[in-house]
Amino acid sequence: MAIDLPQLDRTIQAHGPVARVVVADTSGSTPREVGAAMLVWDGGQSGTIGGGELEYRAAQDARAQLKKGRPASTARLPLGPALGQCCGGAVTIVTEIYQAEDVARLADLPIHARAVSGPDNAPLAVTRAVAHARNQGVMPPPEFIQGWMVEPVARPQAPVWIYGAGHVGSALVHTLSPLPDLAITWIDVDTPRFPDDVPEGVTCLPAPDPTKAVSLAPADAHHLVLTYSHVMDLEICHAILSHKFASAGLIGSATKWARFRKRLVDLGHGCTIIDQIDCPIGDPSLGKHPQAIALGVATALVKCVAQKNNHDRGRAFDRGYAP
Repeated sequence: MAIDLPQLDRTIQAHGPVARVVVADTSGSTPREVGAAMLVWDGGQSGTIGGGELEYRAAQDARAQLKKGRPASTARLPLGPALGQCCGGAVTIVTEIYQAEDVARLADLPIHARAVSGPDNAPLAVTRAVAHARNQGVMPPPEFIQGWMVEPVARPQAPVWIYGAGHVGSALVHTLSPLPDLAITWIDVDTPRFPDDVPEGVTCLPAPDPTKAVSLAPADAHHLVLTYSHVMDLEICHAILSHKFASAGLIGSATKWARFRKRLVDLGHGCTIIDQIDCPIGDPSLGKHPQAIALGVATALVKCVAQKNNHDRGRAFDRGYAP
């Protein structure tokens, strides 16, 4: 979890100053993990820290804090005795007011470390975390350290390129777009093929020849191919295999994939790299409804990205980082 700066910026632009409520610490059974956050403004909110009485109370307190103009507050709540929730654990929440200038200040920072209820001078663990983030790009997990809240500033790290703005493509984009770790580029042959309700943060790329768009993708992109044309699908797969990529998926059946494999071999690709394309995408047991396909694809993609992030974090710890 991290501070979703683009979402924070969009919310402030739409509603003015907002209260950001983040789970800073937990003990026992709790509905959400450390770093889970929501944004609250007069008349609305987005995100969740777990729902129920905890979230209702936190949102009320956040609106009161907005009216008072109090910059930051901390509260520790035992979920059972204080709120009547069945989790039984306890949650510490930090509520802070953010304005446009705060977003600008955080724009170039990899990590946001600030005193909420602690001393003015940063504890050693906080200083080390900031130094590793700045010097080595090692992002610590969200943590509440001696009254200081430490959170990485989220910037989409996993590029996802989706080819096709049909029913499945649209379902995929709407399913994946709320995830802050993904930078989604949506490709189709012409602008009118995109819907009017493209989610915020998604980049639409009209490309009369989508195969040429492949060369614009970063080498660590995840490609999902689901156009209206089998011929186009094959050409895009050929282009992806001719370009570096993190993963690739193709909509279709086992029969379609068998034909594609043969044609991709004829185009000069080896079986090892061809087998890196996942086809059919999704979880067949969920069915063929576009949203069902999107759920299966999203699950596999999120797992893939999480495994890479965990691997990278493990390598960082191997280099000697410890918060």
